[in-house]
Amino acid sequence: MTEQEICLVKKTWKIIAKLDPVLVGDVFYSKLFLETPELKPMFRSSRSEQSKKLMNMLTVMISGLDRLEEFKQDIRQLAIRHRNYGVQNWHYEKAGGALLWTLEQALGSDYSKETKEAWIQCYTELAGAMINAA
Repeated sequence: MTEQEICLVKKTWKIIAKLDPVLVGDVFYSKLFLETPELKPMFRSSRSEQSKKLMNMLTVMISGLDRLEEFKQDIRQLAIRHRNYGVQNWHYEKAGGALLWTLEQALGSDYSKETKEAWIQCYTELAGAMINAA
C-alpha cells in the first residue's frame, strides 16, 4: 500500500470507529449472510459480540497498516484461528465484498473512488497475508 492509501484508510476508519460497533457489524454480517448464507453456522457467538470482535480486529489491523511487519505474528495467529473455524480462501473474497459494501453505506459521501481503491488495496493485502499465513 502507498502512504496515501494508508492515510485514506486510517482517515475513513476514524469515521467508522465513531459509529456503534454493533450496528456496523450487524450491517456487515447481514450483507455477508444474505449473499453467503452457508457461512452463518460458522459464527457461534451472538451477533453483537461478533460485531465487537470484528470492529476491534479491524481497528488493530488498520492502526498497524504502516507497520505490518511488526504484526506478522499476530496476523499469523489470527489466520490460524480462522482456519480452525473452517474459513476457506474463498470466504475472504465474500467477506471483502461485504466489508466494502458496509464501508460504502457507512461513509456515504466520504466513500469516493479513491477511498474504495485504498480499501480494496488494504483488504487485499491483509486477506492475502492471512491466506498465506494459514
